[in-house]
Amino acid sequence: MTTKTAITKRIEAQLDAAASARDVLAGDPDAAVKREALRVWQAARLARTHADLLESPRYGKTASFFLTDIYGPKDLSLHEQAVRRLMPLMTTVLPAAGLETVADAFELNALSESLDAAMLAALGGKVFDMTDADYSEAYRKVDRRADRERQIELILHLGQSLDRLTRKPLIGTTLTMMRGPAAAAGLGDLQDFLERGYTAFRKMKGAAEFLETVVSREKALLAAWAADERGG
Repeated sequence: MTTKTAITKRIEAQLDAAASARDVLAGDPDAAVKREALRVWQAARLARTHADLLESPRYGKTASFFLTDIYGPKDLSLHEQAVRRLMPLMTTVLPAAGLETVADAFELNALSESLDAAMLAALGGKVFDMTDADYSEAYRKVDRRADRERQIELILHLGQSLDRLTRKPLIGTTLTMMRGPAAAAGLGDLQDFLERGYTAFRKMKGAAEFLETVVSREKALLAAWAADERGG
């Protein structure tokens, strides 16, 4: 079993990796607005691809959380310093399963930062008026298929981690206990992420079919983009 010490080291490494990825764009004065434009476009694409899941009575709440917080435009960089400060408390209060969920979230964030930076370099000014063809062309130019597959793998892992949390005794109580310390440390959004994820997956009562649907669709899109087939 992975120790809490190993998990916290993994979190710290991913915080460093995300910061390094953003440094790639440091010389571009429009980097922040371009990054936001890319993430908004990606969020809209996700909503189109998974529209049926968003409208599903069983999966709708989880799909909304999944596509906005896990695989969408949420920016965890604002909380990196606060996470570093709160790490000792998180290690004490959260079970290993909870810490692993946080670690998955920050690894996914670090990889997404790196991929976004590469896509922005390939897109240039097109990011503000982007078509599916523009995105597909940039995807092939960046040529990081293995990293894209890892991104989907992390999405699956994070979904499975949240699903496992719903089966842990007293985890809901533990998350509630974290509210005050998290808010005081400036980590209210991260705390909210964990609580809403726990609630969404608990309500769904089993995530296997949902996760398989999302992952299979995203893998199919990667193949389509690589082959210059306009999917969405």
